[in-house]
Amino acid sequence: MDIGVFIPINNNGWIISATSPQYMPSFELNKQVVQKAEGYGFDFALSMIKLHGFGGKTEFWDHGLESFSLMAGLAAVTSRIRLYASTAVLTIPPAIVARMAVTIDSISGGRFGVNIVSGWHKVEYSQMGLWPGDAHFGKRYDYSTEYVRIMKELWETGTSDFKGEYFQMDQCKLSPPPQVPIKLVAAGQSDRGMEFAATYCDFNFALGEGVNEPTKCAEVPRRMTEHAAKTGRDVGSYILYTVIAEETDEAALAKWDLYNRGADREALAHLLGHAAADTTAHDTSMAAAIKRAPSPINFNMGTLVGSYANVARMLDEAASMPGTKGLMLVFDDFIAGMDKFGQHVQPLMQCRSHLKLAA
Repeated sequence: MDIGVFIPINNNGWIISATSPQYMPSFELNKQVVQKAEGYGFDFALSMIKLHGFGGKTEFWDHGLESFSLMAGLAAVTSRIRLYASTAVLTIPPAIVARMAVTIDSISGGRFGVNIVSGWHKVEYSQMGLWPGDAHFGKRYDYSTEYVRIMKELWETGTSDFKGEYFQMDQCKLSPPPQVPIKLVAAGQSDRGMEFAATYCDFNFALGEGVNEPTKCAEVPRRMTEHAAKTGRDVGSYILYTVIAEETDEAALAKWDLYNRGADREALAHLLGHAAADTTAHDTSMAAAIKRAPSPINFNMGTLVGSYANVARMLDEAASMPGTKGLMLVFDDFIAGMDKFGQHVQPLMQCRSHLKLAA
């Protein structure tokens, strides 16, 4: 079972609260997080790309770094862990992203992959004059399909003459090729998003659900498995959880209660408003998941709160869901959280027992 970390490329991580740890993103912070992850045997680290925040008194995600630049730097200071950067497909042409990926593949020694972000937060793109109109909500996976086909052609053959609705290549060239095939990942929650991932990607990220209900989202990896079966490809799910682990359940739950009491309502209203802008969103989409949360201070992702032993048990339960190939974790305080996980939680996890055997 792979374990990864969703690194804090924007301020305050993933908890939209004035009473949670407040911090700015920096290369130094992310270097510490990823080097800790590598030291604790994590398999991968992924950075998102977020170009406009949600404001509020916490200025949530108003401050952020750029994903490919950050991962290039992290590639140079790590040696084993796999690294994924995210491309917002409306912002950078696919041929340029393909070349950027080859560059980081060279820096990392073949440890690099790309996360495809099709775009649901309109203001990220409209602020730069790049929003193609609200019809994009319903066509974003068609756009992403052309995008990844071009990248794959360039990586595999060095040439693309692709002609489509959104892109027209004219004997576009790329050399040198990557050292190893560059993995693609996505985060499709809707059936259309999962169909895209099943056809073109190697893994699909999905939100866990509920608080201390590690298998509540079991329908999600099941659906992904069904879509993968139609394409005949082995594409599994990586499920995303917030981990708040302390020595006792009481201490961990007290933290979670504190964070909920400090919820940044203004930032949450901005988030919910923009999630509602996608009128094409299916009930299974990420936008729909955000909208239906009663208090989505961490985007309604699965949240595991408790003692080290109980969090380890719940993560093992999550790992047991059919179709689940990995877990991606975020923490309230990334530095302290990584150490608590690596030193106290992971050693208790059955699905990570191979690390003890390798020690």
